[in-house]
Amino acid sequence: MNPLSENHLYLTRRQFFGRTATGIGTAALASLLTRPGFGAITNGTARGAALPGLPHFAPKARRVILLWQGGAPSQVDLFDHKPLLEKMRLQELPESVRSSARLSTMTSGQKKFPILPSIKPFKQYAKCGRWLSELLPHTGAISDELCFIHSMHTESVNHAPGVTFCLTGSPIPGRPSMGAWLTYGLGSDAEDLPAFVVLTSADQQKTCGQLFYEHYWGSGFIPSKFQGVRLRSEGEPVLYLNDAPGLDRAQKRALLDDIAAMNAHQFEKQADPEIETRIAQYEMAFKMQASVPGLLDLTKESPHVLERYGPDVHRAGSYARNCLLARRLAERGVRFIQLMHSGWDQHNNLPTQLAIQCQDTDQPSAALVRDLKERGLLEDTLVIFAGEFGRTVFVQGDVTRPAYGRDHLGTAYTIWMAGGGVKPGIAYGSTDDFSYRVVNDPVHVHDWQATVLHLLGIDHERLTYRFQGRQFRLTDVHGKVVKGVLA
Repeated sequence: MNPLSENHLYLTRRQFFGRTATGIGTAALASLLTRPGFGAITNGTARGAALPGLPHFAPKARRVILLWQGGAPSQVDLFDHKPLLEKMRLQELPESVRSSARLSTMTSGQKKFPILPSIKPFKQYAKCGRWLSELLPHTGAISDELCFIHSMHTESVNHAPGVTFCLTGSPIPGRPSMGAWLTYGLGSDAEDLPAFVVLTSADQQKTCGQLFYEHYWGSGFIPSKFQGVRLRSEGEPVLYLNDAPGLDRAQKRALLDDIAAMNAHQFEKQADPEIETRIAQYEMAFKMQASVPGLLDLTKESPHVLERYGPDVHRAGSYARNCLLARRLAERGVRFIQLMHSGWDQHNNLPTQLAIQCQDTDQPSAALVRDLKERGLLEDTLVIFAGEFGRTVFVQGDVTRPAYGRDHLGTAYTIWMAGGGVKPGIAYGSTDDFSYRVVNDPVHVHDWQATVLHLLGIDHERLTYRFQGRQFRLTDVHGKVVKGVLA
């Protein structure tokens, strides 16, 4: 009997319907196997070329660098200038302001809600005169390049659901991350690196207990070849990438060809998309063995570039080092670069830890934007500095003691974006006098996601994947492009 006619004996019910709905199957693998020698496969083919018809229109950006600030930076202290708050220092936040805002369980039961203005003064920076905290001098210096959105809002008030919502479009794990959606739709420009790379870092004091869950860069229900690849800062950059002692490149190439042939035979019988993923991952690992060492070698970077990123650039695993690596990844054609930095969850250490976090992140973030612009990459690279929500204007804890801070706030917070088709030197949206609620031009998380996709030439309503009987998309059934931030 022809093996193809026996597929129904091997397919699970889920695989059968998934194959029928998505069209991923024998034809896709055949396009790989018809090429002579798997080592010659281009990354765009091996990792997934752009879907037919994509991009939907001319993109402004080719790639994204997401500078994720885990724990939620305080917009009250850093970005959202509210000078009138000083006159209301330690007065009670009006119940009419806070009554309908959802709070975490850490402060929802507080008896008093005293107002705390920004703990450091704000200053005006650059030609645009942007008001920012004096803790952000480097960000301030490049604010003519930045688009601040002061009117972000979300439903989430806890970290893991908030991050998951921003990065996957749902607070419940299981959906594809933004990077996975983009690599699924647009394919890859990189020859010898994954299309989606993740770098992680944390404050040296390890004050923030938030974890980096793998679903933050996972592929959910779309094929796993589109998930992010995490580069580790200690030990092997990618686990199991190195060969066993005594195995040279020629032997490895022959071994991979034999394994691919066996996987192809199994694919003909089972039509499981994960077999295609396995072939692509073996090929990518083979290429990364040659490309990753060069990527991580900073000895050829000029001293003035290293100095620009700050002294921490010399420490492996630091946010500064990861910002520099992000530029190097962008130069090599990586589609989505996701830096995840934790340490902003300042419930009881705001007077000390906020300054430390700004010292860790301010200079490297600004250096990345400058570096990209000097190399002609900022024009088609969208850089995003964002967290999962904001912080309250009222104090959490006793302000007369050193251990105090601010609680989570989903009703209003600030992010910034640069390059890639956004208007430079502007501030979009505004909040009330307490930086507690949006009063002009609200931007929901789904609106932000729709805007990011738009800048990459994607209509967010048309990039979908059928799963469990319906079409899913990053923005769920919501979202509108924020035209006011588009250049």
